[in-house]
Amino acid sequence: MKQQEIIELSTNELVEKLDEWQNQLIKLKINHSISPLDNPSKIKVHRRTIARMKTELRRREISASKSVE
Repeated sequence: MKQQEIIELSTNELVEKLDEWQNQLIKLKINHSISPLDNPSKIKVHRRTIARMKTELRRREISASKSVE
């Protein structure tokens, strides 16, 4: 998922997607520990996408707190 796609999501959608991606990452890690994945770089892609989502949520949280003040 690209940064622009993440920015376009609403906050509720972003939280749902974040939860979904985190669950997928856990499943990938478990599957990889049992038998090697065909493409282990998927784990890295999921980890970075999760980080992008968390960063966007934090940015929105900060901008919301500034607008309240």
